[in-house]
Amino acid sequence: QVQLVESGGGLVQAGGSLRLSCAASGSSFSNAAMGWYRQVPGKQRELVARINFGGSTYYATAVKGRFTISRDNAKNTFYLQMNSLKPEDTAAYFCNLWIPPNLDYWGQGTQVTVSS
Repeated sequence: QVQLVESGGGLVQAGGSLRLSCAASGSSFSNAAMGWYRQVPGKQRELVARINFGGSTYYATAVKGRFTISRDNAKNTFYLQMNSLKPEDTAAYFCNLWIPPNLDYWGQGTQVTVSS
């Protein structure tokens, strides 16, 4: 049974930083793609950043240059470093693990609130 446990959310002032972590257990993840999504009430969950098994990354336009996704395969953990946070970054953040071809797992979500 794959489990994803998130940590690192919280309240921060605009311009501040937070680092989210997602620890995965229950399988081998060396060929997995890992991602972070966020969701605000009443809106669809949106992809924030993703890193594939080869280390290639993707960032949503809104966070490019401010957020960095990384992974530590030895620890089965991946991270989202969020800098220069803005109030519009306020959301519930979810980590996601995709093991090809069709296994998809989600963390429980962690709230990030950025005050102005």
